[in-house]
Amino acid sequence: MQPTSPPLGSTGTFLLLLLLLPPLLLVPWALVARRRRGRRTPPLSLLVVAGSGGHTTEILRLLSCLSESYSPRCYILADSDKMSEAKIRSFEQKRAERFSNSQFTLDRIPRSREVRQSWTSSVLTTAYSILYSLPLTYKLKPDLILCNGPGTCVPVCISALLLGLLGMKRAIIVYVESICRVETLSLSGKILYYFSDYFIVQWPALKEKYPKSVYLGRIV
Repeated sequence: MQPTSPPLGSTGTFLLLLLLLPPLLLVPWALVARRRRGRRTPPLSLLVVAGSGGHTTEILRLLSCLSESYSPRCYILADSDKMSEAKIRSFEQKRAERFSNSQFTLDRIPRSREVRQSWTSSVLTTAYSILYSLPLTYKLKPDLILCNGPGTCVPVCISALLLGLLGMKRAIIVYVESICRVETLSLSGKILYYFSDYFIVQWPALKEKYPKSVYLGRIV
């Protein structure tokens, strides 16, 4: 008859738990780490429509909050815009110091409407700008379009909508109305309110007038 092992006392049980506890704790940690690696957000091609003056300043403030997943960033601005390019390059230079794989491009299109331009001629220049934007938007094939009110965003968004209807590329359009618009929408906002996927306003009065909009408070 073989001798039986004596039962573990309280001290022996405690030591056994100390030996088993670390490996048991490492198992769920390893599973969570594996899931996080498997769920890494894929890069999103972002098309940004810049506008002269405060529009570009506001849109760059929005971009500063985005992660490195939004890459490459493709900027489109009007051919007569002399100020935005310098602001964009300065912003991207600082961003490259934070993210080594930061990528961006710059393209220009004809301005759809100049300041004080007549409405009749604006129809023609906007149509020309849309035709010019179509091959450019097709080449860029953005996943997401971000704009905040310059007239340049109308032909770009319309060309993206046309490409989506043709089944070539479906882009999500996010329109953020300028902080300067307190009670009424800009002309671009009045047009794209019906076509954007997300329409964001920064004043409660606009949310009351335009129920489809999303009010997030001041975001720039």
